[in-house]
Amino acid sequence: MPSEFTGKHVTVAGLGVSGVPAAKVLHGLGAHVTVVNDGDDERARAQAAELEALGVTVRLGDGDTLPEGTELIVTAPGWKPTKPLFTAAGQAGVPVWGDVELAWRLRGLDGRKPAPWLAVTGTNGKTTTVQMLASILKAAGLRTAAVGNIGVSLLDAVTGEQEYDVLAVELSSYQLHWAPSLRAHSAAVLNLAPDHLDWHGSMEAYAADKGRIYEGNQVACVYNVDATDKPSTEDLVRAADVEEGCRAIGFTLGTPGPSQLGVVEGLLVDRAFVEDRQKNAQELAEVSDVDPPAPHNIANALAAAGLARAFGVSAAAVRDGLRAFTPDAHRIAHVADVDGVAYVDDSKATNTHATEASLAAYESIVWIAGGLAKGATFDELVTGAAKRLRGAVLIGADRALIREALARHAPEVPVVDLDRTDTGAMLQAVQEARRLARPGDTVLLAPACASMDMFTNYNQRGDAFAQAVRELGA
Repeated sequence: MPSEFTGKHVTVAGLGVSGVPAAKVLHGLGAHVTVVNDGDDERARAQAAELEALGVTVRLGDGDTLPEGTELIVTAPGWKPTKPLFTAAGQAGVPVWGDVELAWRLRGLDGRKPAPWLAVTGTNGKTTTVQMLASILKAAGLRTAAVGNIGVSLLDAVTGEQEYDVLAVELSSYQLHWAPSLRAHSAAVLNLAPDHLDWHGSMEAYAADKGRIYEGNQVACVYNVDATDKPSTEDLVRAADVEEGCRAIGFTLGTPGPSQLGVVEGLLVDRAFVEDRQKNAQELAEVSDVDPPAPHNIANALAAAGLARAFGVSAAAVRDGLRAFTPDAHRIAHVADVDGVAYVDDSKATNTHATEASLAAYESIVWIAGGLAKGATFDELVTGAAKRLRGAVLIGADRALIREALARHAPEVPVVDLDRTDTGAMLQAVQEARRLARPGDTVLLAPACASMDMFTNYNQRGDAFAQAVRELGA
């Protein structure tokens, strides 16, 4: 069946997890597809061969030149807006979409009713919140999936054979930048902290791209009442152009006001989606139903509950979905107790904002930190956590930055600086942490840094920590 893409000359920018599916979908819709890619390695050549066998043109090692006749670019989300390819596109009047924009426009192409999107973004907590939301929606008996930046392609979700009632969608700031016409049923921005500023150019531009998720919302814009960052998530709601009747719904770890969800005496409660919200509240779940019940994870649960309630899900389904949810590995995961000390793996805390939330979850901590700082500074993080620190063990290439912040703001905290960046350093780090810890303490791996100086990724780093802890207890 002919589509708006039939005969259109479309350039797909970048191979990989988004580029290959986009090229295949567009080719299947009758477009003349050319893929351009910066890299020319073995993996890229294998992907190119697969696409060329279908009749797609692929140019490896040349991601900056705009192919002649291009009428549309569909880009991988990570490609910077300042790239020469996009400069040339702007000069030629060629629109640029991301894979999320393409997926949004392809909804219902086969005549099926498009599934509404419940969308989530934020500097930290996106994946966990979307997975919680999907668990709640499933508990309500709805056909759903967790998709987007979470690893399941949105293109597959909207063009595949499986039909959905609603989708739980994780969106990064990169994806939102390239998705100008996205209009979600309801959306949440969990938090805002400086991140990816080299890509966006400024905090203001980063926040603006995050705020795009609220544009055109139909039912609810869910925001973080407790956020103190500027601009705040509430500021982004105020700036958004939404459909008439769309409501601002806050979530807080404190007692909720009208049109908010919050916590009262160990219960998650809803004062937003109830009759007479000035006087009434609906119990949704117990704090103990959230795994783990750390403050930032309770906030994730409240955001997920807010989006689910906006879609009409019952309080019982919120409770059942939270109880059924199991967090991914390396996200504030309890590994073991050894000699009265808890060992917790939060290797996923790769920036200061995530680590701040992790440190706030425990009273007395031996902190294992360090890695690649990615331009971050640690003074504010250390200042906020100083009273909780029993000690610190530092590893990785940029550990000196954390050591210096500790010397400035927590000089009484004993610090072990491990001058090594091999993977075996984790075993020594755990042994040193054990020496510093006392019964009742938590040894917390929350690195505040990326892992690639020592490990393949944060998963391998977390696995090394867990293995070292198991050796302690052997």
